[in-house]
Amino acid sequence: MTEREPFGARLRRAMDERGPLCVGIDPHASLLADWGLNDDVAGLERFSRTVVEAVADRVAVLKPQSAFFERFGSRGVAVLEKSVQEAREAGALVLMDAKRGDIGSTMAAYAESFLHQDAPLFSDALTVSPYLGYGSLKPAVELARESGAGLFVLALTSNPEGGEVQHAVRGDGRSVGATMLAHLVAENAGEEPLGSFGAVVGATLGDLSSYDLGINGPLLAPGIGAQGATPADLPRVFGAAVRNVVPNVSRGVLRHGPDTGALRTAADRFAAEIRAAVTAS
Repeated sequence: MTEREPFGARLRRAMDERGPLCVGIDPHASLLADWGLNDDVAGLERFSRTVVEAVADRVAVLKPQSAFFERFGSRGVAVLEKSVQEAREAGALVLMDAKRGDIGSTMAAYAESFLHQDAPLFSDALTVSPYLGYGSLKPAVELARESGAGLFVLALTSNPEGGEVQHAVRGDGRSVGATMLAHLVAENAGEEPLGSFGAVVGATLGDLSSYDLGINGPLLAPGIGAQGATPADLPRVFGAAVRNVVPNVSRGVLRHGPDTGALRTAADRFAAEIRAAVTAS
């Protein structure tokens, strides 16, 4: 396998050069309809191609949501493969939002699907679920290191239901979410300028001062825009770790399609607001 620069280093450079904005590619049925597109493979392809053409040359990260492509079967996955390739060719890092989590050989197969350099869906990073135990992610961790890719581990998510698991307190007095963050501290120890193993931490969660977000890795922050959080909230929520935050905006940008100019303008506006908020902190 060809040795590649670690994801964390590539992400740090992209964030410094382009700003930290991550734009989601979420072609769910209602957005396709809003764009005047049919809820079929042709509509999916038009939607995805338009988003990539509009913003892949200007944002640090594009995050396709795999489920919205998978629902169309093999033809939908073929569109996803092309979107990943074209986004990376345009200079964006691709974070595959697939939230895979399993054990043993099954987890290894999921990892190979997205993190092996020869895989058709090879992405710069992958979201993963650790709730079969953090150790179940070992195959993905090992392959990510080998291929120069990254992982984003669900830790403190923005959905209200997440708290019943993530805020639960273990026998040692530490919450489950804090335990996941501690594992990531260990994964990223000694890495410069940024570790490759990140956490998903919702921007809508308010005061997180009781959690140590200093994991020396990126923090993917969903919730900006349609879910109610704003760029101005980032310093308050993430504190000293705000420089490593990758704020995700999906509907806040995508609702401006299908006009590519409007999509670019929306992405540029969010990027400028995020940069200003992070710089001022």
